[in-house]
Amino acid sequence: MTTEGTLFAALHKKTAPLAERMRPQTLAEFVGQEQALGTDTPLRAALDNGHLVSLILWGPPGCGKTTLARLVAKDVRAYFYPLSAVAAGVSEVRQAVREAKDRLQTFCQRTVLFLDEIHRFNRVQQDALLPYVEEGLLILLGATTENPYYNLTAPLLSRCQVVSLKPLKKEDITIILERALSDKERGLGNLGLTLTQEGIDTIWQLSSGDARAALNILEQAALSSVKGSTITRELILQVGGKILPYDGAGDYHYDTISAYIKSLRGSDPDAALYWLARMLKAGEDPRFIARRLVIAAAEDVGNADPQALQVAVAAAQALEMLGLPEGQIPLAQATIYVATAPKSNACYVALHKAMADVDTLMIEPVPLHLRNAAFQGAKKLGIGQDYKYPHDYDNNFVQQEYRPQGVANRAYYLPTDNGTEQEIKARLQRWWGKRKS
Repeated sequence: MTTEGTLFAALHKKTAPLAERMRPQTLAEFVGQEQALGTDTPLRAALDNGHLVSLILWGPPGCGKTTLARLVAKDVRAYFYPLSAVAAGVSEVRQAVREAKDRLQTFCQRTVLFLDEIHRFNRVQQDALLPYVEEGLLILLGATTENPYYNLTAPLLSRCQVVSLKPLKKEDITIILERALSDKERGLGNLGLTLTQEGIDTIWQLSSGDARAALNILEQAALSSVKGSTITRELILQVGGKILPYDGAGDYHYDTISAYIKSLRGSDPDAALYWLARMLKAGEDPRFIARRLVIAAAEDVGNADPQALQVAVAAAQALEMLGLPEGQIPLAQATIYVATAPKSNACYVALHKAMADVDTLMIEPVPLHLRNAAFQGAKKLGIGQDYKYPHDYDNNFVQQEYRPQGVANRAYYLPTDNGTEQEIKARLQRWWGKRKS
């Protein structure tokens, strides 16, 4: 390393954020992710044998994706070539390939191409990686917070092993914080600070298992403390806001709304309110939540309580009228109503049965007695004849066939015994008798 490079490294060591300075230097220092890197895992076995295959490291922010990529490359003595898919493209990949060829020919050293945010690469850019990963010229280590099975192409996935990483556990965050407090060379050891277990618990809760966020909170608290003092929970709460892992169109977005909908369907208002609060606190578009609530009222409650749809639609309209934060209140009201309403998906099922018949059965003409007869000459064609006007009969009902012959015996709507549908079911049975599915 040149003198200029040595000076930069020394300066960087002092001025870099604590999270960067405390980045593990060896695999032995790496904390957490036992399910991916533990003793009996395929990745650990491969590394112990000096082998490394192309990997997609999938996990939330601050779980160690970049650090792990650096360490496994170092462990197999490969050259680490970092790129970000946010800024890089096919030309940068080709440059990496050229250098990898030279490096392999000159030094017999393999190259690890680390591609951060790999899900940002489009299909053409991902396809550009395929031949070099296939022939082993590049060992691809891609990092992503998004579900790779949705965001990466099948050909690229088939050439890589997906490694799922999790948010760090409390014991992992504890080790990381204690190490930062005691390390005198890279950490805060020279300040003589102490951190109570209550303080550790608070940082863990605020960081949501994100090691980078936890170290950033600790650093901010340390900068606000007197040398040799104890960092209190109150100080931590002052300097560290709650970090909610969320994204506008990724896994957190879809997983959280899925949990919300399933809580509504499962008639658990407390769970539904919790997921609603998570989404609102994270900045989710409340209109998106309202739309899903309206769908749930129709799909999962249906005619068991027809008012559920009215309440959900009213909440959506109130949200448009009020905006935030006041619009949160009708959303909460409707959430509780839909969650506690009797459930039936009979309307949803009925629609899909009817659509399936339209797709698979022969399309027959509309029966003559049901056709529009409001034109001259309709009677000569037999159109509208034999139609029975229900209001001319007792109780405004008369039995007649309203379907083509091919679907005359098909039953789509089968109401349940829940809520209002019990009344609907009894009414239909009085009119039409027992219906078969």
